[in-house]
Formats: sequence, structure tokens, C-alpha cells
Amino acid sequence: MTRFGYLGPEGTFCEMALRQWAASHEGDHHPFGSVGGALRALRDGQIDAAMVPIENSVEGGVSATLDALSVGEQLHIIGEVLVPITFVLAARPGMPLAQVRAVGTHSHAWAQVRGWMEANLPDAAYLPTLSTAASAQTLATESHPSFDAAVCAPGAAARFGLDVLADDIGDNGGAVTRFVLVSRPGHLPPPSGADKTTVVLFQKLDRPGGLLELLEQFAVRGVNMVRLESRPTGEAMGSYCFSIDFEGHLAEERVRESLIGLKRVCADVRFLGSYPRADGRPGIIDSGMQDADFVAARAWIDALS
Repeated sequence: MTRFGYLGPEGTFCEMALRQWAASHEGDHHPFGSVGGALRALRDGQIDAAMVPIENSVEGGVSATLDALSVGEQLHIIGEVLVPITFVLAARPGMPLAQVRAVGTHSHAWAQVRGWMEANLPDAAYLPTLSTAASAQTLATESHPSFDAAVCAPGAAARFGLDVLADDIGDNGGAVTRFVLVSRPGHLPPPSGADKTTVVLFQKLDRPGGLLELLEQFAVRGVNMVRLESRPTGEAMGSYCFSIDFEGHLAEERVRESLIGLKRVCADVRFLGSYPRADGRPGIIDSGMQDADFVAARAWIDALS
């Protein structure tokens, strides 16, 4: 892989994640204006992989990414990166804090600084932008921007020559965003011993116990889920799919058995990849759920015939 895309422009947390992941990988980095744009370029073969945000410790899942991965040509997650998030309020040189009447930033960033804004700029209007760095770029490049200040990363403020009006304005000091590196199928990483698998599940029918039936496929095989979110399919009101991360790798018996069970009871199962966890923490496997246990049980049932 030599061509990497990311949610731009330059100076986004997404670029930081890509540089962190690609520190040992030579290649060109290409910014895109949206998550959808980066993934379309990947599907079209313009790039080899794309780094996109998928989850925030404050706001939860990033809907643009979850939805783009659940439909369209198949893509696989091959890695993840965790980036601590620190925000600043930046403006053009000469703009005092007291004169800020409108602030631009990404919706996830705004949710993470809302408390600071209410305490310090309660009358300032919020204007959404495609990314935090896009708000900084707009201030720096447009002659008449629609907002006076931007919530962005410290690096974006420096890159676009803005003054920092306030440092560390996030409401949650431990905020972290999870980014995933996505590629076309064919690059499944080998098991590392500390892995995660992502799938999207589509129900056959919306009925009592339907979700429980899906979750039981994990529980009875000792598979621990680490994220579960419902997303509208867009087909009709009340039609939802489920985006799930769970511990383990496709090569492991308990994971394969779980996916077989899900395929049996779901209308569709979209496998989005098995990849090393960014925190390197191995999952806890209960007694009777090791690969050897599944192999031994299968050998026993085969011997009965």
C-alpha cells in the first residue's frame, strides 16, 4: 500500500491518526473533504487505503462512517488507531474572544466543547463544518467566513496561521477518538492474540426477541462484544441494522462458529474485518471456549457416526 486517503484537510485528527499508523509505511497521503469521498476514492481504486473516524469516547459512533461501510461495495477494516483529543478555540489574528459571535467546527467536536462554550461564549452561534481542520482552513482562506472562530486541533491552528484564543476547551479531559484504516478485501491481517472483529447484522424480521437471538450467538460461544449500535437502513421507518465490534479474529474457532450462527439467523451479515486492537489488550476466553475445545467437540461428534 502506497496511496493513503484521510478525512481532510491537512491538520485533522484523522491525519494525525494516519501519520501515527503509517510511521513505518512509505506512501502518499491524500486529504478528502468527507468520509464518503475518501471511501468512494478507495472503492474506485484511486487510493489503497483510507483512514476514517468510527467512534468517539464522548459522542459514540460516527454515523457517516458506519453508514458508508454498511452499504455499497465491500470494504474491510485492517487496523485501528486511538488518538487523544485536545481542542483549542482559534481565530484570525486580531480577533478578541469577546467579539466572537459564531463558531465553526465538526458536530462531534461541538458536542465535546458545549459546556465550555455555554460558560464562556453563551451567545455564540454554532455553524457545522466537514471537519475541525476545515473550520480552521475556512478562517484562513476565505475573505468573508461565516464564523469568527474555529474549534480545532492545536496543530490545525498553527498550520493555518490562526491565533489561539483558548487552550484545552474540551469538556472531557480523557476524550479519545478511534480511527480505522479501511482497504478493499484481500488484506486480512493475521491473528495477533489481541484482535477485534467488526460486522453489520441485518434482521430477517422485526419481532420480539429478534435482537436477543442475534446476541445469543455471541454469548453461547463466549465472545465478548465491545460495541453495539443500531443504524437506520433507510428502507423504511423502523428498519434498523446493527453495527457490532467484538473480541477475537476470524481465524479463531469461537468467532467462526459465531459468524456461522449469525449467518443462519440473519437476513444478511456484512463482515467488515478482523484486525489488531489498538490498545493491544487480549480478550478473556472462558473455559471451554478455546480453539482446542471446539476442535475436540467436533471430533467427538464426528466419531459418533
